[in-house]
Amino acid sequence: LRRDPCSDWRYPTTLLCVYGFFSTVKPLEPFLIPFLTGPDKNLTTEQVNNQIFPVWTYSYLSVLVPVFLLTDWLRYKTVVVFQCVMLFITTALLRWTESVPAMQAMQFCYGVVTASDVAYFSYIYSVVDLKRYRKATSYSRSVQLLGYTVGSVLGQLLVSFDLMSYDNILVFTLVLTAVALVASCLLPVPQRSMFFHRKLSGQRASEEGAKRHRGGSEGEEREASCSQVVLQLWRDFRQCYSSRQLLYWSVWWAMATCGYNQTVNYIQVLWEHVQPSQNFSIYNGGVEAASNLLSAATAYGIGFTEVRWEQWGELALGGFSGLGAAALFLMTFAGNIWVCYATYTIFKCLYMLLITIAMYQIAADLSMERYALVFGANSFGALLLQTIITSVVVDSGALGLPIVPQFIIYASYFSVISVVFLLRGIFSVCKAQRIKKEQLSLDGKQSEICEEHKF
Repeated sequence: LRRDPCSDWRYPTTLLCVYGFFSTVKPLEPFLIPFLTGPDKNLTTEQVNNQIFPVWTYSYLSVLVPVFLLTDWLRYKTVVVFQCVMLFITTALLRWTESVPAMQAMQFCYGVVTASDVAYFSYIYSVVDLKRYRKATSYSRSVQLLGYTVGSVLGQLLVSFDLMSYDNILVFTLVLTAVALVASCLLPVPQRSMFFHRKLSGQRASEEGAKRHRGGSEGEEREASCSQVVLQLWRDFRQCYSSRQLLYWSVWWAMATCGYNQTVNYIQVLWEHVQPSQNFSIYNGGVEAASNLLSAATAYGIGFTEVRWEQWGELALGGFSGLGAAALFLMTFAGNIWVCYATYTIFKCLYMLLITIAMYQIAADLSMERYALVFGANSFGALLLQTIITSVVVDSGALGLPIVPQFIIYASYFSVISVVFLLRGIFSVCKAQRIKKEQLSLDGKQSEICEEHKF
């Protein structure tokens, strides 16, 4: 008998990787600020910074939870296709519209695209066996990084050698997005999902994860979804965050991701302020490509380190967050575009280093279902903090600060994170050393007692 190729894990993994690559090749992204503030759109830096960009944060927050639940209920594929459609609309609005309200609509659509990433990252776990998780995850994440890097390099070449106008680059991006859309439509529909369509048997979530390959009709899954999933998620949430160590790592995750997102979202505005000349903005693509590759190498290298992160992790979080704060202060006050480029790359590498450690520490003792829940909760916490900062600091309806004061706040924010986790790390290390000494002392006394009994 010939085996259906759709049943092989390689088929959906390959299609998902094709989708992941073509949906992330965005040649114009490193040059978005020059495009918006140049003759193509004629927007001011203040309009982009204080009126247009904040909409992405509000959109992302407003749709994150509904998209998270719908993704699982609709079994991923529908939301993956929807994400690609919204990406197509985002690029089309960027190409053919010009006003501030139109650009705000574009940012809203892109917020929906970002929120839908959960479908891309979750899909693979519902169509491959547990033993294939690590390999499939590596493929799907690597092609995204490859897509971002290729997009940055391609954009750099197209702009540097004046091979395409910004408008034509957007049309080219639409073609790439169409290829991604075709790949998403060919994806097979999973028969199960992590929460709504798993094989329920009346057991707790930790047991369900081990039993989801056993029997049970699809009707039983759907029957349980309405009344039990939300309650089970709440129970899992409380149990996960009852671990003090997981809570500390999650707090850093949420706080640091908030600051990282704000920095990455507005870095081009700072570059434009430091060096408004178009001659320097053409290097943005190369900087993004280099920072992506170095960040990936840094994160990859963590897998080969032999460090007891459960003991030294919080100290590392505080120390490296302090270096990130220093990099942000330096890029804010240096007034030199090359210093900005270098410190941005350092900052990005430091964040990728620490978030990789945090993800590993949190995932170490969790089932896939609970890790997805913690991942979603931490991301929501980061986005909530980001929304507060954006609404107060960036939005023109509030303070509407210029870009330099904004980055002073971001650097100070990372300084606070550094101090908090350094103090916590020092306390944890001292406590561990004290417990070790007490244990050694107790073992010594027990040995003396044993020696006395021998005589």
